[in-house]
Amino acid sequence: MGVVDNKGRIIFADKIVAFLARDVLLNNPNSKIILDIKSSQVVFNEIKKLNGNPIFWKTGHSLIKKKMKETKAIFAGEMSGHIFFADKYYGFDDAIYASIRFLNLYCDSDNSLSKLFDSMEKSYNTPELRFNSTETEKFLIVKKLKNILKKENKKFIDIDGVRYSNNYGWWLVRASNTQNIIVARCEANNQENLKKIKLNLKNSLRKCNFITPKF
Repeated sequence: MGVVDNKGRIIFADKIVAFLARDVLLNNPNSKIILDIKSSQVVFNEIKKLNGNPIFWKTGHSLIKKKMKETKAIFAGEMSGHIFFADKYYGFDDAIYASIRFLNLYCDSDNSLSKLFDSMEKSYNTPELRFNSTETEKFLIVKKLKNILKKENKKFIDIDGVRYSNNYGWWLVRASNTQNIIVARCEANNQENLKKIKLNLKNSLRKCNFITPKF
């Protein structure tokens, strides 16, 4: 599912998930909602504000569906646009059904789409970054990153690659499930901090002897 607002802006799928969570959690407070590991921290925070229980999980629609059943989560979404409803539906991704739920919620509002999404916490992020690699190297880089961060006593999430956070942003590095690609993403609360977290990512990969193209 994809959304373009009235200003012509493409809305990232994780922000759509945060918007739809308002409806889901209205009648199901404290319910579990699954987000893939590439999702924005803003979306995680937004769901918590709505009295939801957000859970980061591995990227991949089959993995998300399995985790929903395991945790009895009623809603889930991926950056790729797969959106899953177990609330009033069957727990699998259906773009038509998700679009209907989105339009129903939007029609109940007096605001434009741009105002609805601008009301969320502001963040600055890169698109999904994709660096060419090999079948062996992509997993080796992730392993090296984990070891480096452990030695530096830095906290990170490693359910799917490495997601590292500090006081000015976060970055993710993971091996693609389907291609010889290293996938990355960065996010911060302002443009200056985005530059800093991107540099942090570049330096971390450089310690693994992996030099990224300019991004």
